[in-house]
Amino acid sequence: MENQTEQGSYVEAGGFKRDTNYLTTRITADGSEGFPVVADRYRLIVSRACPWANRTIIVRRLLGLESVLSMGVCGPTHDKRSWTFDLDPDGLDPVLGIPRIADAYFARDPEYPRGITVPAIVDVTTGQVVTNDYAQITLDLSTEWGALHRSGAPDLYPVAHRAEIDSLITDIFHDVNNGVYKCGFAGDQESYEKAYDILFSRLDQLSSRLTNQRYLVGDTITEVDIRFFCTLVRFDAVYHGHFKCNRQKLSEMPVLWAYSLDLFQTPGFGDTIDFDHIKRHYYEVHTDINPTAVVPKGPDLANWFDSHNRESLGGRPFGAGSPPGDVSTDEEVPAAHRATRG
Repeated sequence: MENQTEQGSYVEAGGFKRDTNYLTTRITADGSEGFPVVADRYRLIVSRACPWANRTIIVRRLLGLESVLSMGVCGPTHDKRSWTFDLDPDGLDPVLGIPRIADAYFARDPEYPRGITVPAIVDVTTGQVVTNDYAQITLDLSTEWGALHRSGAPDLYPVAHRAEIDSLITDIFHDVNNGVYKCGFAGDQESYEKAYDILFSRLDQLSSRLTNQRYLVGDTITEVDIRFFCTLVRFDAVYHGHFKCNRQKLSEMPVLWAYSLDLFQTPGFGDTIDFDHIKRHYYEVHTDINPTAVVPKGPDLANWFDSHNRESLGGRPFGAGSPPGDVSTDEEVPAAHRATRG
């Protein structure tokens, strides 16, 4: 028997299973799959609550694609079938004119059988989802959308380091990004403890790796740092308690905490994080593990601006590039939802 948990995921025989069958059509520079990279043709649909969508928000901002790839933001909660545009006037996405991202999935395939997930990229000209393959989306934004990158955009997927990046991405996905979910949605004690041990073993390995180097690969921020960060930034607010990943808080793991602070305080990272949406999503939607839907008031977020001293390890956050500019007013995270200095 399968119990639905996250959209597109389920618990079976005690363990959490993530459905990885996505719409894999790619938007490419040469348009070989029917969807060429063109300014203003596509709309990225996200929720700031979702770590998989958060990656695309960060990559889009670091590469300076805001002016050529618009972004629609769903609210932090959803029903069993779809994320909704309840943050927008009249509950309609202002570009697509739809109340639910499911409408764009069914425009592509009226019989679409799988989870309605974010991130998704929609072809504005047809109103159809092109892809929801989150693992490929950010890589394509780096490699296929290069002609539309801002001046000074960093190379987040450098050719010389791709094999190492890809290997780490695989390990981090299975043991950390998805590992916290394996803990949280474990259907029995044995499955939970196995996932818990694998998670913290991998975190210990990554902590050792980062003790004497500022970033995971090379001396600049790459795709794998972004993927790791989106789990770490949710750790104390959600995963430690809600998902029972409670050996330690992130703030009690000195190397990983300093690494996370370094990234959070880097333009393009912390300014995308909506802690209110993150907490509301997990605690209100996952009623199977939080039946009261009570959202915790903490933790105190002021420590996200503590000193980290990671600059002493060297490294160049943006390589030969430069940081992104200020967040546009219409894409700012509300002040009440952000970490603020104490």
